Amino acid sequence: MKGGEEAGSFEDTRLRLHVRGAVQGVGFRPYVYGLARRCELTGFVANDPAGVVIEIEGARVGDFVAALERDKPPLAQIEHVEVERIKATKSPHFAIHESSQGAVTTRIVADAATCEQCRNELFDRRSRFFHYPFVNCTHCGPRYTIAERLPYDRATTAMKHFALCPACAAEYGDPQSRRFHAEAIACPACGPQLSHDIEDVAARIAAGGIVAIKGLGGYQLLCDARHAGAVAELRRRKDRDQKPFAVMVAHVAAAETVARLDAQEVELLGSVARPIVLLRSRHNVADAVAPGLARIGVMLPSTPLHYLIFDALERCHRRRDGSYFVLVATSANPGGEPLVIANEEASRRLSAIADVIVSHDRDIFTRADDSVVAVMAGGARFIRRARGYVPEPIRLSRAVPSVLALGAMLKSTVTVTRGDEAFVSQHIGDLDTAEGLRFFEETVAHLLATLDVEPVIVAHDLHPDLASTRFAERSGRPRIAVQHHHAHASAVMAEYGLEGPVLALVLDGYGYGSDGGNWGGELLLCRGSGFRRLGQLAPLKMPGGDRAAREPWRMAAAVLHGLGQGGDIERRFAGERLASGVAALLDQPLLPVTSSAGRLFDAVAGLLKVVARSAYEGEAAMKLEALVEETSILDQGWVIEGGTLSLMPLLERLSTMEDAVRGAGLFHGSFAAACVDWAAAAAAASGITTVVLSGGCFMNAVLARDIVRGLKAAGLTALLPQKVPANDGGLSLGQAWIAALRPAVPEMEG
Repeated sequence: MKGGEEAGSFEDTRLRLHVRGAVQGVGFRPYVYGLARRCELTGFVANDPAGVVIEIEGARVGDFVAALERDKPPLAQIEHVEVERIKATKSPHFAIHESSQGAVTTRIVADAATCEQCRNELFDRRSRFFHYPFVNCTHCGPRYTIAERLPYDRATTAMKHFALCPACAAEYGDPQSRRFHAEAIACPACGPQLSHDIEDVAARIAAGGIVAIKGLGGYQLLCDARHAGAVAELRRRKDRDQKPFAVMVAHVAAAETVARLDAQEVELLGSVARPIVLLRSRHNVADAVAPGLARIGVMLPSTPLHYLIFDALERCHRRRDGSYFVLVATSANPGGEPLVIANEEASRRLSAIADVIVSHDRDIFTRADDSVVAVMAGGARFIRRARGYVPEPIRLSRAVPSVLALGAMLKSTVTVTRGDEAFVSQHIGDLDTAEGLRFFEETVAHLLATLDVEPVIVAHDLHPDLASTRFAERSGRPRIAVQHHHAHASAVMAEYGLEGPVLALVLDGYGYGSDGGNWGGELLLCRGSGFRRLGQLAPLKMPGGDRAAREPWRMAAAVLHGLGQGGDIERRFAGERLASGVAALLDQPLLPVTSSAGRLFDAVAGLLKVVARSAYEGEAAMKLEALVEETSILDQGWVIEGGTLSLMPLLERLSTMEDAVRGAGLFHGSFAAACVDWAAAAAAASGITTVVLSGGCFMNAVLARDIVRGLKAAGLTALLPQKVPANDGGLSLGQAWIAALRPAVPEMEG
């Protein structure tokens, strides 16, 4: 708090307080109103472009100031309060004033799951909100996804078309109500309406049907996760062969029937963000939900509509064995395109997938997919950061120039910096479709407009032929190209407020290298906006180029060739029609090579016959991880020479193993130990003791755990990202940090 005066010295004066943080759309003005009334003060409170402005006058202003942060609403986040004395006006009462306009420097909070009080009203027959699927208050409900712009008032949200009925207007104006100035307030008499009867929807699900519903940030597809036929049909209609589905359950007791949870995971499940949490599966849903994987994504309901569907299922379709309903809940985005949000769009794009499309007449202005988190290496880590967390900013260690950073191609996000805040967008997805590109462009425009920022520089991936790079070129703004794995490392540095020097171990699938090569397993030294590549994983040939990334047997063949066993390729992969051709191709001198850790996982999955052809990105690595029961280490399974880490001794041992479970444990344990040795040697040579860890391979819980443990045992500080994903979803933050630092810090040779 700024002001430098004790609260008691404020008596008998008028104060103006400027409050900054997440203080719009969270019941902060009604809270201030109630607090001022209890302290018998006069004055006013209003939203302004920077947050909330308060003026108070009376004998107990000191009590007010002391209580302001202590008793704030649950969703409010106060980051700064500036207090100034002003001339007393002797105003007769305390009021809520209209919002003031101007350059926006505040923010909207993320959407929040239905609170306990609203859930109670949802099932209370005496409540006017009984069974109303849009019940909400200042403690819960939609925020970011229904907001057009700031300040956050009803007139700037999707609720502007719904005139308040007398009952809602009374609550909206009642300081004693938790709906006092709740901008999304509505009831059956005046608010949004659902297109279908809930019990009919539940009946369709119970009978094995597929239902699309309009959720907080977009449409979802639901079906019975224990109905094998329904899950198989959903896969067929959505053209999603193997990629896992998440499931939704009504409460934690139901979650415990499908997965094993610890206390931290229970807390994540029940948080207001309501993410999908990756949990250890009990394998008692249909096999096709998460085929071949040890973990299953589980979430609790985030909206009243979800609760009503579960209630109708339990009341009308209770299972004979007493088991809880478990629903597949997956994004309604056919063919990997962006999430569907508009009713007309849903009718057009989902009618071939869903038996029933449940819509309503409240618009969604901003798409936001479900967030995905997992507890790994002792902390909660993002797999995908979106609904429930966006647009919460990441606080930087200092104010920086305004930057727009565009990510790369896969798992895309964009980042905008404003002062000492970095706003990382919701998960956009892949930029390989026209719809995906439109969503990307919408997100850039919306984020810049909402934050009222004009960037001075645009950061993008070094790859010259990505859609995001071409967008940067068209922007007409000064731009900077950032090497992919440098951005991965710098995302962690930004989160922890580091400018270096640090070591960075980046284990990833692919990134365009500074030399134009295929990078992906890198040991870097990062300082300021520059980096130096200290080492790499020993290169492997990629027979077929990008095709080798989709067919792990090809990477396994490359390993055999590297071991001098090229003559064995055709026999080992007799089921592959092109095995003999690949064997001959590997003899050619000009094949592309890669240092990718992701391709190393593919090679091992191919050698152990876990996955020959991947149906989705990361399948081979995920199924290999799923086999690990315990890790072990092959002594002298690796060689470090001239900064290059070679796993060929380990790969030779794995090429002779028949037991895939044992092989998976040996690979994970040995690879982790090799990475620790590699980083520890660089630390000893450089004197640097901090190692940041990033890249898509750190989505692997076993690898992340063992590398962090090993580095700590070696006396090094190991830092994994916590506020953005380690995969490409965090790239834009790293790009922004590099671009922001570049004017002030000379770049290293690299």
